Amino acid sequence: MSEKRIAELKKILEYHSDRYYNQDNPEISDFEYDTLMRELRALETQHPELVTPDSPTQRVGGTAKRTAGVLVRHNVPMLSLQDVFSKEEVYHFVEEMQEQLDEPEFVVEYKIDGLSMALRYEDGELKLAETRGDGINFGEDVTANAKAIRQVKTKLPDKTEYLEVRGEVYMTNEAFDRVNEMQELSGKKIFANPRNCAAGTLRQLDSAVTKQRDLSLFIFNIQQVRGVSLSSHTEGYAFLKRQGITVIEDYRLCKTADEVWEAIAAIGNNRGNLAYDIDGAVVKINRYADRETLGATSKAPRWAIAYKYPPEEKEAKLLEIELSVGRTGRITPTAIFEPVRLCGTTVSRATLHNQDFINELDIGIGDTVVVYKSGEIIPKIKEVRKEKRPPEWQRYRIPDTCPACGAKTERERERETGDIRCSSPNCPAQLERHIINFVGRDAMDIKGFGAVYIEELVRQEYIRDIADIYGLKEYREELIEKGLIGKEKNTDKLLDAIEKSKQNDAYQLLTGFGIPNVGKAAAKAVMKHFKTIEALSHASMDELQDVRDIGEVSAECIRRFFLDEKNKETLQRLKGYGVNMAAEKQETKASAISGKTIVVTGTLPSLGRKEAVELIEAYGGKSAGSVSKKTDYVLAGEAAGSKLTKANELGIPVLNEEEFKKLLGI
Repeated sequence: MSEKRIAELKKILEYHSDRYYNQDNPEISDFEYDTLMRELRALETQHPELVTPDSPTQRVGGTAKRTAGVLVRHNVPMLSLQDVFSKEEVYHFVEEMQEQLDEPEFVVEYKIDGLSMALRYEDGELKLAETRGDGINFGEDVTANAKAIRQVKTKLPDKTEYLEVRGEVYMTNEAFDRVNEMQELSGKKIFANPRNCAAGTLRQLDSAVTKQRDLSLFIFNIQQVRGVSLSSHTEGYAFLKRQGITVIEDYRLCKTADEVWEAIAAIGNNRGNLAYDIDGAVVKINRYADRETLGATSKAPRWAIAYKYPPEEKEAKLLEIELSVGRTGRITPTAIFEPVRLCGTTVSRATLHNQDFINELDIGIGDTVVVYKSGEIIPKIKEVRKEKRPPEWQRYRIPDTCPACGAKTERERERETGDIRCSSPNCPAQLERHIINFVGRDAMDIKGFGAVYIEELVRQEYIRDIADIYGLKEYREELIEKGLIGKEKNTDKLLDAIEKSKQNDAYQLLTGFGIPNVGKAAAKAVMKHFKTIEALSHASMDELQDVRDIGEVSAECIRRFFLDEKNKETLQRLKGYGVNMAAEKQETKASAISGKTIVVTGTLPSLGRKEAVELIEAYGGKSAGSVSKKTDYVLAGEAAGSKLTKANELGIPVLNEEEFKKLLGI
């Protein structure tokens, strides 16, 4: 059992280590990663015969990549630190050092949350900047980008023969907010936190981008020096300061375990006041001679540890609860609280899910709530500080009328989800989202029909349901005169796109209906079975459940949709406008994948994802978006990620592109 768990933990940690070090895009929090690492380390301690050189406990997490420049060999290994999580572990480290060394001194300093980088100087001139890479052999040359960082000195006043220093490239919270604002304004993906942004920026190809994003640097160690004699870490810091090099702020020199712990506690208490993120405190031996005596393991120096603080939580006052109505009519409550800084970003909102969640938290306006970030990404409310509750407090209840249209709300009792929905099918909040879904790429794919146009056309009552989209051509002159879609050219372009969409396959129309639990894949399967919307509209529950992957819940949703009188009327109008209601005839070839469910993940050598899906369907298979026990194969390329991990965990056969084509006989 232990052997199996060790193998499982190795695989999980290798995957998440790659996401963190190499892709700068972690999926789990540092705390969650550290918990898994501790479990593996404990099991390996109990079973030393199972420890292997490639275990995550025995090596640094990253690999060197040719991203920002060429690979360079390390002069000095850039090792990671041993993590500890309790006061007892800190005291044990100090006592162990005191047993092995003569009156050792300890330096306690911030552990900056960024990307490690080493700088090499020869005769006072910067010659090279490198990332940690694999930590042992190779890193990436990022000299051009490093020179764009304000704190990187290209010339030093003392022309020391050779000096190699190591530091942490990071981003201040203010700089991070500016970058994300620019990303948002230009329609680009925003960064999850400052660490990801700093790492991605240092390793990209354009040094102008690096300069624009305003990275910062703290130096935390002298790796190697020739031409000057230094005896300790603090003496080294004093020397670096004289060279104009920025070193870690507010470090403390300690001699006892109590002093070390007090310094760690002081850093923890102050971390919310810093202009940048830290992910712990480092305790290191001060004298270089003592470090030489202790040496290092294959992964970490024996003369230092990193204390990791528990996940960050902060209190905030709940100011209001905002209600939004989704496309399906579900009403979602969102807590609006005083802005607080967590894991590098300012947050002021968190979902409250539904009334059951509100009742469980026992929450109301004016409460003081404890906010944290799940996976260091998604803001969540952990609990309410009831002792700080105002005297006029009342538990919040979602009202029995829809905030968008005033219609009666009702609880979805039959599936016991706790969700409250608007009962009106004509609710404007639902209509806008319904139209956005209908014209979207996965549904009718009407190019150029943006949300801004939809909102205005709904507001001015040109669109009251999806069928009205095809009647817009009757108002062409009005639309041009009012400029609702733009001038004549833009209006005609959109009307032509609407007209063209009438010829789409019927599965796109079914997807566009927005029936709960019926997405694109399910719509394809349903239309392949029933051929026409007309036949589908008369299908019984049993007939619907004959379709693969259509269960009772999905079948019931489809039946409800086609039994609704308003929907029947809309279908007739769509038919009258000439919208295609039949599935395209697709001849499938018999093959080894006929009837099999295949998930495509990663980047394939020659096939695009769309081409791969088309081949699967052409040869009688079914393409799915997620891996489950019902999956027959996973077709995996480079950077396959979590889907490949899950396939391996479930024992599902994994194919590469060559094996996939062989199955098809092509």
